[in-house]
Amino acid sequence: MSAQTGKITQVIGPVIDVAFDKSSGDLPNIFDALEVTNQKGITIVLETQSHVGEDTIRAVAMDSTDGLSRGLEVVATGSAITMPIGDDIYGRLFNVVGDPIDGLPEVSKAGGYAIHREPPLFEDLTT
Repeated sequence: MSAQTGKITQVIGPVIDVAFDKSSGDLPNIFDALEVTNQKGITIVLETQSHVGEDTIRAVAMDSTDGLSRGLEVVATGSAITMPIGDDIYGRLFNVVGDPIDGLPEVSKAGGYAIHREPPLFEDLTT
């Protein structure tokens, strides 16, 4: 199955409306990540916040929307924004979408945690 794609229909600050073709299947789920490449070639991650009508979603950009305009193609990832986990992240700095911002090499997000998962139980926490 091919990736679900749509087109930007509206940009209002960090809020982006994306229309999907009905033939491409269901709309992305709430909290699913979407990716769009702006006119400078930078990939921006969006997060689906609501379904607006039958073929449109409203999303929030996780970075500046400079360079985004109507008609740009948006690709649904089919999963939520994930953060890397494991021993490789200790002492590192990451942005909101899990990319390193400390100048060190990338860390794999495979097997990472979705940012909207349930918190651990209080009994399971240690100091």
